[in-house]
Order: sequence, then structure tokens, then C-alpha cells
Amino acid sequence: MSKISYEDTVRARLAEWERRLLKPPGLLERTSKTVQTKINEKIPAKVHTAITSTVKGIFHTVLFSLDYVPKGLPQAGLTLQERDDKAAELVNTYKKIAAAEGAGTGAGGIVLGLVDFPALIAIKMKCLFELAHLYGYSTRDYRERLFLLYVFQLAFSGRDHKTGIYRTIRSWDSVSLQYPAGEQSLQTIDWEKLQQEYRDSIDFRKMLQLVPGIGAIVGAWANYGLLEELGEAAVNSFRLRILDARP
Repeated sequence: MSKISYEDTVRARLAEWERRLLKPPGLLERTSKTVQTKINEKIPAKVHTAITSTVKGIFHTVLFSLDYVPKGLPQAGLTLQERDDKAAELVNTYKKIAAAEGAGTGAGGIVLGLVDFPALIAIKMKCLFELAHLYGYSTRDYRERLFLLYVFQLAFSGRDHKTGIYRTIRSWDSVSLQYPAGEQSLQTIDWEKLQQEYRDSIDFRKMLQLVPGIGAIVGAWANYGLLEELGEAAVNSFRLRILDARP
């Protein structure tokens, strides 16, 4: 009987992850989305515009600057299992950082709770950039930074949107060839769609953070869970790229 390799095990896990990722939304998810849509319709347009501007500003910084690029070269010469082990440690570290940040702002009430939104995105981005280098991809190439934006959307988007994003990630090495050598690709991003999908995915957990008396506990719980979801999406996305590149 042949021995099952680590990569075979990972491929099986990826198949299960893909099944969960692409399955039709259940009743609870459909109901939640309906409620969120009704709430969003009551929010003034100027508020949506402000949120869109904030998200665009943060991701513009991510894509057009090297502020988040880790020092040193991407990790080379590691097996997939070694990369996965290091990734698990890294994600756990960032989950604790995010939980501590969420607890602090959650305890501060509504004002600090709202401040937590851009702070949490920054933590998520730092985690993504470090994971990219850990799996051997240089984020000095803007196309790799753009890939991280797709990973972010995969983690924090509605079910319908995830399907298209997943297809892009699965074929990224060919998709990336369509982007110009210069950094003009931000013009193709639907920022309104991105911020709405992101906001809808975290509304329930993050809004509970603003409730007096339980903000600190909920803030820690929400941020910890959101980093866990991001870590899973990122690790599996990098696994797919590495394994798909194998003969």
C-alpha cells in the first residue's frame, strides 16, 4: 500500500474547502443577507460614499506603496509542510494581535469601536503580506499585492461574489499576465462593491462590539474570528498556486 503524502492530504483538504466555499447559501445566510440589504438601503448615500473612500484609501496605500512589504526576501527552499507550519504560527500570532486590538477599542465604546475598522484592515494586510513572503511570493511585484486583494475579497465577501473571486484565484498565474507592467490596475477595481461586501461580512460581529458592557469581549471575539477566516482563505489560496504549479 502506497504511503499518502502530505501534499495528497492537502489536496483532499483543499477539495473539501472548495466544496464548503462554493456550496449554495443556507436559509440563515440568505435571511441575514436580506436583513443587511434592507439596513443598507436606509443608510444615507453620503455614508456609503465615506466608507468607500476609506476602503479605497487603505487599499490604494497597500497597492501603490511598499509600506507593508516584509523585510528580506521571500522564503525559499521550504517544503509545503514547512510553509504551512510556519503559516499556522503566523496566523495565530495575528489572531492574538487582532483580539487584543478589538478588546481595547471595544471597551472604549462607539467612537473607538468605529476606529477599529481601519485598524483591523491594517492588521489583516500585514498578515497577508507576511504570508505571501512565507509561501515564496514577492510583494514588491504589484501584481502579487493585487492577488492579496483578491484573497481579502475571498475571505470577506458574499457567497455569490466568492465564486467569481475563487475562479480568479484558481487561475491567477494566467490572469496576472493580463495586467500591465505599470501599476494602473486600480482603475479596474469596483471599490463600491468591495466595501459593501466587506462591510456586510463583518456587520453583525462588529456592530455587537459597540454595545455597552460587552464591547470588549465581542471585540476580541470578532477580530479573532475574522483573522482566522482570513488566514484560512490565504493559506489555501497559496497552497492552490503552489500545487497547481507542480508537474
